[in-house]
Amino acid sequence: MKDNEALYFECESGISGDMAVAALLDVGADQTVLQKALDSIPAHGFTTRISRVNKGGVSCCDFDVILDAEHENHDHDMEYLFGHEHHHDDDGHGHHHEEHEHHHHDEHGHHHHEHRGLAEINDVIDGTDMTDGARSLAKKIFLILAQAESAAHNVPLEKVHFHEVGALDSIVDVIALSVCFDNLSPEKVYVPYLCEGRGTVRCQHGIIPVPVPAVSHIVSSHNLTLELMPDKGEFVTPTGAAFVAAVCTDKNLPKRFSIKKMGMGAGKREYKRPSILRAFIIEENDAEKIDEGKIFKLETNVDDSTGEQLGFVMKRLFDAGAFDVHYLPCFMKKNRPGYMLDVICSKDKVADMEKIIFEQTTTIGIRRMEYERSVLPRSIRTVVTEWGNADVKDVVLPGGKKRAYPEYESVAKISREKNLPYAEVYEAVKRIAEE
Repeated sequence: MKDNEALYFECESGISGDMAVAALLDVGADQTVLQKALDSIPAHGFTTRISRVNKGGVSCCDFDVILDAEHENHDHDMEYLFGHEHHHDDDGHGHHHEEHEHHHHDEHGHHHHEHRGLAEINDVIDGTDMTDGARSLAKKIFLILAQAESAAHNVPLEKVHFHEVGALDSIVDVIALSVCFDNLSPEKVYVPYLCEGRGTVRCQHGIIPVPVPAVSHIVSSHNLTLELMPDKGEFVTPTGAAFVAAVCTDKNLPKRFSIKKMGMGAGKREYKRPSILRAFIIEENDAEKIDEGKIFKLETNVDDSTGEQLGFVMKRLFDAGAFDVHYLPCFMKKNRPGYMLDVICSKDKVADMEKIIFEQTTTIGIRRMEYERSVLPRSIRTVVTEWGNADVKDVVLPGGKKRAYPEYESVAKISREKNLPYAEVYEAVKRIAEE
């Protein structure tokens, strides 16, 4: 992916390991690179298949790990929901287009583990031919899963033996996920929220509520956002949640972006809504990019401070990191003339600003308000004039048009040193900047 591109997962139908692999393949991950890694996994008894299926009339990529009969396990992410009878909801069309199958039988001579600990799984990962980045991600995903299982079952991390996620097909899912993600190598990954169902599901331990305990722990520990749907059933699996926890860099999707490519990953579940995970490669348009961060406004009325004090306070506030400081004349109680002090700052500067105001003015109370703001992209550059260098601020307007604003300090410095009118220097610098 390009430097200015990001990956966005739309989890309106939840997310599972196999859905994410399929979506990554469909959005552009190299299938040859994935197949090379799958061929090298030091385990046996599974077949992988990459094909096209219909979900709700839409063609999607499907990634399937098919276990040999002797290795089938009721405990992995999908089987503990559906047993051996789960199948695709293909709207009667079945598989279509090309299918790519890979058989992984007993040539490696490794023994099957019904339940695996984290150390055993890491051994499998270490024995697989993939990049260091993919290997690190696979281990990170399984560590997140192990921590969730540890919390859910109240056992030490080193004694966790995976059930749902420890099955062979889930190990293959995580390795495939890591290889495909690393192949794309996005710097930013947006996952605003995970849609989850309601009710209960049956697993090895009996009937448990949705979200299942492991998912709940992952969501809580990694500050993910869930959106509960009216549909009953599990839409977010532990592997899917752990993958999001491992790769998500931002939950706030840009409001303005262009879609460069879209991938559709099919799930195995059959609910009222099609089981589809969409992955988008997006590009935020710099010309349309507006920073809409939150700011705080601090406000207080002062009626018994001198002009010298107020000027000193303003400088202290600016020096401490205030975005803006200003005074407004006002009449206060008992018709006393005074000034209303307004300070604009970031959340992390509120305490510093209030400390200065309380210590340096006579006020005994400060009003605090949170605001949203829109800020145009800007950058500083240096231009060369006949009198020397000057700094200019470039601002990008919605629609792409640019404006150049000479910086005050640069203009004032030239004006003083060359004994020139400020306005003359300003216009000259602006003209050069716009050439």
